[in-house]
Amino acid sequence: MDEARRPPRSFGRELGREERIRAMDKAGVRKGPIDLPFFLLVLLLLGIGVIMVLSASFASAYYDVGRVTGGNPTHYFLHQAVFALSGVAIMLLVSRLPTALFSRLSYWSMLVALFLLLMVLFIGVEGGGAYRWISLFGITTFQPSELAKAAVVLCFAKMICEKKEQMQTFRHGILPFVMLLGVISLLLSQQPHLSAMVIILGIGVIMMYLGGAHWAWFAGGLGGMAAGSYILMTQFPHASMRLIAWQDPLQDPLGIGWQIIQSQLAIGSGGLLGVGLGQSRQKYLYLPEEHNDYIFAIVAEELGFIGGVLILSLFAILILRGFWIAMHAKTKYAALIAAGMTGLLALQVFLNVGVVTNLLPPTGISLPFFSYGGTALWLQLACMGVVLSVSREIPVKRAG
Repeated sequence: MDEARRPPRSFGRELGREERIRAMDKAGVRKGPIDLPFFLLVLLLLGIGVIMVLSASFASAYYDVGRVTGGNPTHYFLHQAVFALSGVAIMLLVSRLPTALFSRLSYWSMLVALFLLLMVLFIGVEGGGAYRWISLFGITTFQPSELAKAAVVLCFAKMICEKKEQMQTFRHGILPFVMLLGVISLLLSQQPHLSAMVIILGIGVIMMYLGGAHWAWFAGGLGGMAAGSYILMTQFPHASMRLIAWQDPLQDPLGIGWQIIQSQLAIGSGGLLGVGLGQSRQKYLYLPEEHNDYIFAIVAEELGFIGGVLILSLFAILILRGFWIAMHAKTKYAALIAAGMTGLLALQVFLNVGVVTNLLPPTGISLPFFSYGGTALWLQLACMGVVLSVSREIPVKRAG
């Protein structure tokens, strides 16, 4: 900011609130409002998601007597509603932070994410045969991989802005990014958490592309990471079994193919208009993870093809609006983090729906704003807050 547009140093002490606002407006340093279409789309999808958690989970919560829910059919819904409301507050809080602060914290966020991923190996909480969670004071659990996704966006954006024209070289535009992705992948493989690995590799590739990596090095790096990911997945028995189930779920319909078959039955039963909200049959202990990774199958069963397409259309509009914000961002760093957070959202939606419809091999990828999970929802909404923060800094033409 040049000296002519810099607000006086003493306005915070000598002026009242109204005078400070007028002084900041005159100096051109006052932030604008958040992008209302983006904000309302997030709230709409979040509201539908919380309702669908209630519809999808009440059967399994009711039959879970003596365990997590104590037979309370609204257990998962109430927890998700609390995290949703507090998550909106977090999103609004993050939206008030300047993008310059995200830039200063970029490398710190990556260091914290790597430290927590390492700590999972020592103090991780077991679930489903994997150690992916850290207990938060015995109240809830937290997946460091969720933080790592956002940290990759922030850190890579900072690295890209520092490399500038050097992004066209292998030494600066490929090697440091691939090495960092390799360290994260190694830590995730020890949990193991292959779905998070796929997402982080994917968002890393997106950020490198947005940063201007040379197409030849970029294609080579992309091919190498894809080959490495496939080889790594084949080394884990459960991943190999999932690949087999994906190719032919009827080969073992009561075993590894059960979840895929029940998901397809749910989607097919929905037809054009669905069986009605709350009327799903597959959620009655037929479809595993019905309120989590496979909640979109219940959406398709209850709301039908039309309802599923409408929800995906809302996601598509939100994603397009996020990229619009990125294209109009004030700085390159702001544009990169807005595009990165939006790309992360798009990637998770695509992968989740691809798995539920058996377009892709089954992995534990949640559907943003819909799948049950409190701390994951917090981080998803915080990422949306980053995009809203970028939108607040878009230059606005003032009348006169």
